[in-house]
Amino acid sequence: QVQLVESGGGLVQPGGSLRLSCAASGFTISKYGMSWVRQAPGKGLEWVSDINRGGDTTGYADSVKGRFTISRDNAKNTLYLQMNSLKPEDTAVYYCAKDRASWYPLKYKYWGQGTQVTVSS
Repeated sequence: QVQLVESGGGLVQPGGSLRLSCAASGFTISKYGMSWVRQAPGKGLEWVSDINRGGDTTGYADSVKGRFTISRDNAKNTLYLQMNSLKPEDTAVYYCAKDRASWYPLKYKYWGQGTQVTVSS
């Protein structure tokens, strides 16, 4: 069955960096588009980034464009999110997700347990 396991979150100071990982099992990530989404305290799910099935097209929310980079390692069946120049407003639980069911509201068929990212001095 599909399983997504995120890791790499933590506490970081403003301006710092983190790299999130999402280990996938039960399917081959190179055959699917994948997403990163996040949920800040008291807020709804927010789309962060997409990578397409071919791995050659990516998309980013305006709030993270130029600071975050989505990538994947097909050999490791793992999705990544490199986050640089982190801001306090990036504080959230970050999830990798597969099979977007709808944009409004944002829903996915599969997502992991999430990893907490806290940006604070």
